[in-house]
Amino acid sequence: MAKRIKVLITVKTYPLPSKNYEELVCTAGIREDGTFIRLYPIDYRYRPYTQWYSKYQWIEANVEKNTNDPRPESFRPLGDIKILGEPLGTAENWKERKKYILANEIPTMCDLESCPQTEVSVGIIRPKEVTDFIIEETEREWKAQWIAQMRQLNLFGPEKKPLEKIPYKFSYKFICEHPKCKGHKKMIEDWELGELYRRMRNKFQDEEIACKKVKEKYYGDICDPKIDTHFFVGTVLQHGSWIILGTFWPKKEKPQAQQKSEQKSLFD
Repeated sequence: MAKRIKVLITVKTYPLPSKNYEELVCTAGIREDGTFIRLYPIDYRYRPYTQWYSKYQWIEANVEKNTNDPRPESFRPLGDIKILGEPLGTAENWKERKKYILANEIPTMCDLESCPQTEVSVGIIRPKEVTDFIIEETEREWKAQWIAQMRQLNLFGPEKKPLEKIPYKFSYKFICEHPKCKGHKKMIEDWELGELYRRMRNKFQDEEIACKKVKEKYYGDICDPKIDTHFFVGTVLQHGSWIILGTFWPKKEKPQAQQKSEQKSLFD
């Protein structure tokens, strides 16, 4: 049964070809009570521009439980998506974003991996330490059936839009806050990362430089010691493995007691 909900968009993954939907973008977000939801499938680039939502923007949509997806957070959007105002900004160290995104207890990656995806399949974690950002070369073309599909003339559908395959995969290595954590390596499929790679490659006409720029941003900036780094994570339906969907990275804040002590010292 369909219901109307509001969702604060937190992640969009890089588009993938799809036989039934032209292409698909996995979108995840948070409802007003701080619980996660996955909106899937969404043919994002083939929707009217008025439905092109941004990260940290509230939307409203009719949804129903996706019966082809047993993950509890997965809902299918029905009809148009209504965008509600401007994206939440970063004022006061991302205060408005934190109010919803950090509303509930944050699990560890080890905790999430111990649960079947029929119980939990989307979340946010805070790595204890990010030890590396790995860049690995991968296939330069989409699968043969996807290439044939994208070339196929669709007389009754929209004009096909170019969809570039990123010839690298990017992964974080990190230790989570679980006391027995032995370390994790998780691929990240953030749309913004793919677009950053493409912009830098086009600007410098050099893939190596583009990869270097991606690492500078996603490891050097987002994982800087002064940053309170978080990862949005979710499972891949086919085999239940976890990947990183996006990042959340306000600055670290001093403990409240330390802040009060420093404020008091100003008047001593």
